[in-house]
Amino acid sequence: MNNAVVRLALLAALAPLAVACAPVVGNHGFQVVDVNPKDIVAGTDTKSTVLAQLGSPSAVSTFEDNIWYYISQTSERYTYNRPQVAQRTVTVITFDKADDKVTEVRSLDLEDGQQLAMNDRETPTRGRQLTILEQLLGNVGRGQLPRTDEDVPGQRRPD
Repeated sequence: MNNAVVRLALLAALAPLAVACAPVVGNHGFQVVDVNPKDIVAGTDTKSTVLAQLGSPSAVSTFEDNIWYYISQTSERYTYNRPQVAQRTVTVITFDKADDKVTEVRSLDLEDGQQLAMNDRETPTRGRQLTILEQLLGNVGRGQLPRTDEDVPGQRRPD
């Protein structure tokens, strides 16, 4: 009886460790419901049929309204770690300007992406850096004194 209680207690103590090994999976962006973006046919589908089948795009090209992007991403996060992207799919649908028909459907994966090096430098500013206390108390005593009858308009007061 005592041996069974010890085994049960040990099993209860180790159960949270087994759960911590399972990743938390997150799906973000465009999710395929009925129609796969690969089922769009170039030359026959138009903007309206793509919009009816897939819904609104995740993004539209900045310089041309004729390129739509459907972006989906799956990430996994293990306990106390940053999320890692497990899968990313970008479907690029290009339309003809004249008749709004699909001219090209491309699918890009995670391997097609490029790593960009971020620049961590800051833009320099002129002047000196003020502390919080200097910012709060900086204007104390700089106020203008009330005018008296001796002040002559247009002239500065001698200090």
